[in-house]
Amino acid sequence: METIRVGMIGAGSMANAVHYPSLAEFKDVRIEATCDLDERKLEETANKFGIERRYRDYKDMIGQNQLDAVYIVMPPHQLYDLVISCLNEGLNVFIEKPPGISLEQTRNMAHVAKKNGCLTMVAFNRRYIPLMRRARSIVEERGPIIQCMATFLKNTVGQEHPYYQGAVDVLTCDAIHAVDTLRWMGGEVERVAGSVRSIYADYENSFNALIEFKNGCTGFLVTNWAVGKRVHTFEMHAKGISAFINPNEGAVIYSDNKDEGHTMKTDEVAGSHEFAKYYGFFAENRHFIDCIRECRQPESNFEDAVKTMELVEAIRRSTHRPLSCGEFHSGR
Repeated sequence: METIRVGMIGAGSMANAVHYPSLAEFKDVRIEATCDLDERKLEETANKFGIERRYRDYKDMIGQNQLDAVYIVMPPHQLYDLVISCLNEGLNVFIEKPPGISLEQTRNMAHVAKKNGCLTMVAFNRRYIPLMRRARSIVEERGPIIQCMATFLKNTVGQEHPYYQGAVDVLTCDAIHAVDTLRWMGGEVERVAGSVRSIYADYENSFNALIEFKNGCTGFLVTNWAVGKRVHTFEMHAKGISAFINPNEGAVIYSDNKDEGHTMKTDEVAGSHEFAKYYGFFAENRHFIDCIRECRQPESNFEDAVKTMELVEAIRRSTHRPLSCGEFHSGR
């Protein structure tokens, strides 16, 4: 393929902020067509990125164009039917997180993708932040990660449910970023002990967990939507080395009992001050396009996303007692 032909379903703010601009910058990609129910958003987006073919019905778009991939960037509770339809047409599919609103939806999407031989990707962008990948590479030069932490804090006190009027819960919709990044750092899950609470809210907004991974690594999830402000940080520890990372700012890596750490700035590692580039969106889009070109599954494909959704569910189920490895995988 000299040029990857992409169809876009969705012309909302997220798509316009990070996905359209990334794809438009790739010289080996052509946005062949775009689709949205909102005519104003559709026209504004198509005009901005010079997209000639515009549709209100996604079935018309995929039926009337030769496409190598489809981006479906829309609210998670409206996602499933469109994904299944595109997969059954044999199209490679890129979606934002979360991969549906339930583990069952994610499993079904993975099954249909495999049956139809489709390449798939869920946009868990924290994995693709250049600073995160650089820090993990440095830490793992000393050996495997033995302890990791993902912290995600926000303040929605006094607000109505923050995600689609409650159509998707906080853990699945947003805190899942921290859950997925723990998997990316720690590996395959062995045991889980979770705590899920509602604090100053009518919905669950605090999710914390101790996770033991099969390789011996221990992971800590710390999330709470009833605290001071947004804080999103990560830790990775290996033999004689520790990395403390704030993807919005930078990282410091300490080793061998030295007081002075090695510091890295987020934008310098990414080589850009643009949010889409330093926060992993540009890289995740590039990864998906490269995988299509090379006919290989992306790192965060639908089958891998099933494992993240399994961990989300395990945190809920283990709130009152730890789950063993067998219980974790059996779904009991």
